[in-house]
Amino acid sequence: MGTFVMRWAWLIVGLGAAAPSLAANYVPLPGGSFASVIAADNKTAPAQIAPFRLRTEPVTNAEFLAFVTAHPEWRRDRVASVFADGQYLSHWASPDTLGADALPRQPVTRVSWFAAQAFCQSEQARLPTWYEWEFAAAADAHRPDARGDPAWRDRILSWYTRPSNTALPLVGGDPDVHGVRDLNGLIWEWVDDFNALLVSGDNRDQDGADKLRFCGAGAANLREKENYATLMRVAMLSALKAADTTNNMGFRCARPK
Repeated sequence: MGTFVMRWAWLIVGLGAAAPSLAANYVPLPGGSFASVIAADNKTAPAQIAPFRLRTEPVTNAEFLAFVTAHPEWRRDRVASVFADGQYLSHWASPDTLGADALPRQPVTRVSWFAAQAFCQSEQARLPTWYEWEFAAAADAHRPDARGDPAWRDRILSWYTRPSNTALPLVGGDPDVHGVRDLNGLIWEWVDDFNALLVSGDNRDQDGADKLRFCGAGAANLREKENYATLMRVAMLSALKAADTTNNMGFRCARPK
């Protein structure tokens, strides 16, 4: 692991040990063999997902405000630029006030991967992996895997037509079969391994891998191409850097079972 990565990892771990965040609800998901849009071997192999627990809702503005209050180094006026870009929490009224553009029960957005990971550490958790997130997001209210249903796909694609400058709804949509809410139709969500999704399987463990070099190979092996909505998430996440923030990018946390 590189020196820089070690430094921020120890920083995050230290923050997580300092004080737990607000209590949150996590539910168990069974894991298992899963036909991801990204084959485990870049060919046809299904992903093997261990049982895990997932936060039932995305992290809200109120929860993230409590976090930055407890860990002021993550306030927008104090965070190091290497950990978050200039738009980090820019929609809040002030570094420690939400204001009219960031309602308490709206999902927090404009947070970097570094900040999201630090928050999850404060809950003794972590960001979910892509396979965990995709596995959970495949469910609907009655089925653990609804991806073969054209109506399910159309409903998710219709969300993409919503203008990005409209106010976000509050968290708390209808639960899926696992009891998880708002995985589709509310925000984009960070995953732990976002920067390895389109990297060649032989190069995912190499620091400094050139994503542009391997992007084409990764895209060529994406499966389930009819699930265009899921593929859009892969493309979106793969285009980001860990310090980036966007108007619609939030997160939730996961734990081992």
